[in-house]
Amino acid sequence: MTIKKIAAALGAALLCVAVAQAQQKTPEVRRVVTALDANGRAVALFDGPVQLKSLRSPNPAGEMWVSDQYPPAYSWKDDRAQIKVGLIPPANGTIFRIVDFPPMKPEVEKMDINTMMKVVGDHAPAKGVPVRHPMMHRTRSLDYAIIMSGEIYMLLDDGEVLMKAGDVVVQQATNHAWVNRSKEVCRIAFILMDGKEP
Repeated sequence: MTIKKIAAALGAALLCVAVAQAQQKTPEVRRVVTALDANGRAVALFDGPVQLKSLRSPNPAGEMWVSDQYPPAYSWKDDRAQIKVGLIPPANGTIFRIVDFPPMKPEVEKMDINTMMKVVGDHAPAKGVPVRHPMMHRTRSLDYAIIMSGEIYMLLDDGEVLMKAGDVVVQQATNHAWVNRSKEVCRIAFILMDGKEP
């Protein structure tokens, strides 16, 4: 084997490794948070990436901002994305969250039917029928969802709705599950607001 062939083979191998590493990189979202400075001028308090990590589920997710009072205050100087929250927003609060939904693996369909309802726990509204999919759940919250990229099915008690990039959902404390049957990741922005028992 000539030196040129060895160099070409080594270069190809390094390229494959680099591509594999790039594909395994933790997804992230650039987030800019504004605030007023001491002189009352608008400034960027934070401007940088927020990593989407797998927390409560296999789906990479990241909190962009969390509030814990209504109406919200604007004197926060700490990074509210660092507040530890569960699936649901704090009492009288909100969560702004980005979630990547990779194509669903067959193993998920075989999980305990109440998998996500166990994650929700006692924050699930009493009103509602038993779930029909392991990822199906309901919370005492009003959720706005914006499909940023890709496509995904929103499963409901009776049927499903195909959602595509640019579509929006207003979720009013009802059973739902997100099922990605495509071959690409679907990214969704969620704004969750604490609510009352429906």
